[in-house]
Amino acid sequence: MGSITASPSSVLPRSSQAYRAIGWAGLLAGSLDITVALVESGLEGKTPLHLFQVIAGGLLGKSAFRGGVATAGLGAFFHFLIATTASAVFYLASRKLKVLVKHPIPSGLLYGVAVYIFMYYFVLPISAYHRQIALPPITKLIRDVAVHMFMVGLPISTVVRKYSI
Repeated sequence: MGSITASPSSVLPRSSQAYRAIGWAGLLAGSLDITVALVESGLEGKTPLHLFQVIAGGLLGKSAFRGGVATAGLGAFFHFLIATTASAVFYLASRKLKVLVKHPIPSGLLYGVAVYIFMYYFVLPISAYHRQIALPPITKLIRDVAVHMFMVGLPISTVVRKYSI
């Protein structure tokens, strides 16, 4: 008798597939996104510690810069929590809108734009920094949107698709 090879998603119980899809998508998108941010930050002469403290500052405000490694760790946690939450939202939407997994490339790219808009125009304005958000220069806007499209939305959609077929 020939052996039957099953895809990982056909062997796992549905809830396990969901956790894996969301977890791996969040880890991949979070890793890619933070890698870009670390490179950009490094080019500006900032340390990784500073970058992660900036992220923690969304909750803690300027006191995040006095917390050393502890607040940097909190920033790393928040970064991956946000990426995993974005993955969970896409996964849940894909359960109802099958087009998201049927066409993962365009849906992922569009989702990256949606994540950028949500982060920039909803999350940042309510952060502890309470900054007034102005439209960035066009080159920065294009770069930031492209990063969200290719390093956040696309990885999320392709990983979710992997666990959906």
